[in-house]
Amino acid sequence: MARQEAGVTEAQIAVHWKEEECLTPSVKFIGQAHASDPSILQRFTEDKFPECFREYADLLTWDQYWHTTLDTSNPPFWKWFVGGKLNASYNCVDRHLEQNRNKAALICVPEPEDEEDRVITYQELYVQVNEFAALLRDCCGLKAGDRVTFHLPMLPELPVSMLACARLGVIHSQVFGGFSGQACGDRIVDSGSHVLITMDAYYRNGDLIDHKVKADQAAEHAERNGMKVDKVLVWQRYPGKYSSSVPMKDGRDYFVNDLLTEYRGARVAPVSMPAEAPLFLMYTSGTTAKPKGCQHSTGGYLAYVAGTSKFYQDIHPEDTYWCMADIGWITGHSYIVYGPLALCATSVMYEGVPVYPDAGRAWRIAERLNVNIFHTAPTTIRMLRKAGPDEPRKYQYHFKHMTTVGEPIEPEVWRWYYEAVGKGEAVIVDTWWQTETGGFIGTTLPALHPMKPGSCGPGALGIFPAIYDEEGKEVEAGSGKAGNICIRNPWPGIFQTIWGDPDRFVRTYFAKYCKNKDSKDWRDWPYLAGDGATQAADGYFRILGRVDDVINVAGHRLGTKELESASLTVEEITEAAAVPVLDEMRGRAVEMYVALRPGLSPSEEIATKVSKAIEDIIGKIARPKHVWIVPDMPKTRSGKIMRRVLAGISNFADPGDIMTLANPEIVEEVRHKVQAEKVAIGEVPRELSPEELEEIKRFGNVD
Repeated sequence: MARQEAGVTEAQIAVHWKEEECLTPSVKFIGQAHASDPSILQRFTEDKFPECFREYADLLTWDQYWHTTLDTSNPPFWKWFVGGKLNASYNCVDRHLEQNRNKAALICVPEPEDEEDRVITYQELYVQVNEFAALLRDCCGLKAGDRVTFHLPMLPELPVSMLACARLGVIHSQVFGGFSGQACGDRIVDSGSHVLITMDAYYRNGDLIDHKVKADQAAEHAERNGMKVDKVLVWQRYPGKYSSSVPMKDGRDYFVNDLLTEYRGARVAPVSMPAEAPLFLMYTSGTTAKPKGCQHSTGGYLAYVAGTSKFYQDIHPEDTYWCMADIGWITGHSYIVYGPLALCATSVMYEGVPVYPDAGRAWRIAERLNVNIFHTAPTTIRMLRKAGPDEPRKYQYHFKHMTTVGEPIEPEVWRWYYEAVGKGEAVIVDTWWQTETGGFIGTTLPALHPMKPGSCGPGALGIFPAIYDEEGKEVEAGSGKAGNICIRNPWPGIFQTIWGDPDRFVRTYFAKYCKNKDSKDWRDWPYLAGDGATQAADGYFRILGRVDDVINVAGHRLGTKELESASLTVEEITEAAAVPVLDEMRGRAVEMYVALRPGLSPSEEIATKVSKAIEDIIGKIARPKHVWIVPDMPKTRSGKIMRRVLAGISNFADPGDIMTLANPEIVEEVRHKVQAEKVAIGEVPRELSPEELEEIKRFGNVD
C-alpha cells in the first residue's frame, strides 16, 4: 500500500510538469491512413462495447464463427469470441498464399554486415512452418495443449518455431535469449515443458555467442527441480556447422537441420482451436521471485494485435515494417510476428545490436530495405541519439510512421526522434501497454489525434482507462495529481490468467479495486495495471512508471525479488535490496545494496560475486551498475527494507520522510558513503525532472 503522509497518499502527490505543445500529423499521412475517418471513434464508444471488437475479429479467418463476443460468467477470467474456432498459423500464413505467396513475409538481417539478408516469402514460410510442425508432431509427439519452451535469439527460426507450434495448437513459451540458462530452466519447470528449442550460437556486438551452453544449464536446472527435458532441438546458426563449444548429449539433443531431412515436403493441417484456447505463455517479472506466466488466448489475442497493427501501426500491404525489438518480449510477439503477419505485412527482423558496427547501422538498413514504418523503444532511441545524433540525416530513408514502446519517453528524446529520425515527416505513436495487455492500450490514433511529447495519449479504441487513488476514488483529469491507472473494461488482448496460479491473477490485477467479488458485471472488475499515471485536462495520459517493485531496464522488466534472491545466493550476503537508478542510455539501471553476515568486511571481491550471481541467474541485462555494501538497511519497525529511501540516495534525491524508520541514523551513513563514491568516479548529480522525482518517491511503496 502507498505510504500515508498527513492524510495524502503517494499516489495523490501533485505532479508539476510543463504540458508540451501538440503536433499534428501531415496531410499526406492522413490521406493514406487506415483510420482517418473520425467515425471509427464512434464505433468504439463504451455504449458499443463489447460488440465493437467484432471489427477486429473480422480481420481474421474463422473456421467457425463465435456465438458470444464476451463471456463474463466467471469474472475476471473473461472469454472472448466464445464458440469461435480458428488457427493462428493459418491466419498468419496460409490464407495469404492465394494472392501473395511470393511476397516477402520476413526480411531477416544478420548482424555481420557482409552476410546476406534472409528473405522468406509467404510461400517459403508456409513450407518451413509445415515441415517443422511435422517434426514436432512426429518426432517429439507434441499435440494441442502441450507446452514447449524456446530459448532462441532474433533469427528467423524463432517465428518459424512459433508458427509451427501454433499450427498444432501447442503452447509456446519463448524465453528472452539474453536470459541465463537457470532463468530458462525456471520457466521450463513452471510451464511443464518437456521439449526445449534453442540455437547453437548467434551474433552480438560482433561476437559469435555460444548459446547452446545455456540449454545444458537450463535442462540440468529443470531436472534438479523436478522437470525432465526429454528433447533439446538445436537450430544451427550456420546449417551443417556446429558453432558451440559444448558437446551434444546423445539421446536428448538433436540438430533440427538434420531431422528436417525426413520431413521435406510434409504438410500439416492446421488444428482448429477454440478462440479461448491458450496460444502462448510470456513470462514477466513480478514482485516475488517467481516469474508470472501470462497466458494469452488464440482468438482474442490474435484479433487484438491484428486490429491494433492495422489502425495504430497503419500497416498496409505495400509497406515495409521494422519493429526493432526482441521477440523474447511481448512487443516482438505482437508486433513482429502475429500482428503484422496476420495483415500480410513484410516484417523486418534484425539479429544484433542497433549500433554495431557503428551508429549508422540502423539507418543503412532502413535505407537499403526502404523501410517506411519504424518501431522501437526509448532505450534504443537514446542509444542511437548518443552514438550518432546526426547520423540519420546521412541516409535517404523516409519513414511515414514511428512507434515508441516499452517505457515512457522523455520529451527531449521524443523531439530528437521526431526531428532527426523522422525528419519531421513521420507521425509518432507513443504507446503504453504491458505483457499482460497483449497490445496497445494507451496511444494516439495516428491520423486523428495530435501528438504530445511525453504523453502516450488517450485510451486505445475500446479501452476505457481511469486513474484511482488508494481509496478507489477517481482522480480527475487536469487535477495535476497522480494515481494508479486502471482499465475499467476487459478487451480481447488481455491475458487469461497466470499459468498455474489463478489466485495470484485475481489478487495482483483485480482485487484492489473490485467493487463486488460476487458480481458478474465487468464494470465491477477494473484491471490494475500497476503503473502510476496522471491525466491532463485534454484526456491524455502520462505514465510515471511502476508502483510495485519492478525495475524497467531498457524495456526489460526485472523484479526486485528476483534480483535480491540472486544476490542472496552469495554466502557472504545476509540482506539485499534492488533499486532503480536513472541512466542516460538505458533509462533505468539496477543498483544493489547488500549487507554482510556478521564478522565479514566489505571487499570488491564480494561485490563482484554479487554481480556475477545476478548475471548467471538472471542474465547480463540484469547486471547491476553498482553493488553497495552497507552496514545496515533502512527499515520500518516491522523490519521491511525501505527501498524508496535507498532509491533516493542512489539518485541524489531526497530520501523522503525517515522519522518512521526503526533506524533513521543509518540513512545518513549510507548516503555519505554511496554519494561520495559516486562523485569520486565522476557520477555527478543532475537536476531531476518532477516526474523522475515522483517515480523515486513512489518506488517501493509496497513495503
